[in-house]
Amino acid sequence: MDRLFVVNKPVNQGSNYYLRKIKRKYKVKKAGFSGTLDPFACGCLIVAFGKYTRLFQFLYKTPKTYRTTIWLGALSDSLDIENISSIDDHKKYDEVYIKEQLQSLKGKLTYLPPKYSAKRIDGKRAYDLAREGKEFELKKVTSDIFDVKFINYNHPFISFDISVSEGSYIRSIAQEFLDNIDGFGTLSYLERLNEGKFYFDNEKVLNPLEYLKLDKIEYTGSKEWIELGKKILPEYLEHNILGTYMIVFDDFFSIIEIKEEKISYVINRIQL
Repeated sequence: MDRLFVVNKPVNQGSNYYLRKIKRKYKVKKAGFSGTLDPFACGCLIVAFGKYTRLFQFLYKTPKTYRTTIWLGALSDSLDIENISSIDDHKKYDEVYIKEQLQSLKGKLTYLPPKYSAKRIDGKRAYDLAREGKEFELKKVTSDIFDVKFINYNHPFISFDISVSEGSYIRSIAQEFLDNIDGFGTLSYLERLNEGKFYFDNEKVLNPLEYLKLDKIEYTGSKEWIELGKKILPEYLEHNILGTYMIVFDDFFSIIEIKEEKISYVINRIQL
């Protein structure tokens, strides 16, 4: 079965664990997801079955929008509510000040990812090293913060929506915000509302052609030639501009790459 859709991952379940439940639900063997959500987080998770699992790198997945809540005064090694070590009183802020400081996050932000993350250090996941008590260093990452929308400040909780580029860590971005306001705390809630054009809609089947960030290229040769995966001659394409494109027919499509002296299949014959 080839299928592309969005599931709504619940809290307290890992992304891999929840994918196994989805596979059992639809009785499929080959499945994958894009964009791991931490166990304490919930929301939009893009899932694909069959050949569609090869499309993740070509999908519109930015910006990603999250709804989150910071708990002032709570401390956690993992920067979320999974590893709370203490809860202390925290000073209050003026709401206008909080709104201003949230807006100041917009733009490019460079920061350290959380130690409890899926980053690889010498082949091992950072969260595994952290749980083992090992010392290690992470390299800083840079995220684009496209938008921040204040929702509510009900002390000690600050809630807001934030739209970011791929590879962003909301837990660490929250810590940057807390440093800016001379505060301390952790995330108590995190929900991914969307990944680019992907929103949860009751696991509705999606047409992959509407979500691929690839241009179509006209092919004037034989459909059967592409169907069989034979060599593509440049004279049958509308142009030879370098790049990656999709050739679309009524019942299948292929993704090709045009290089300087070569036209090759990236993925051939994906059923529609």
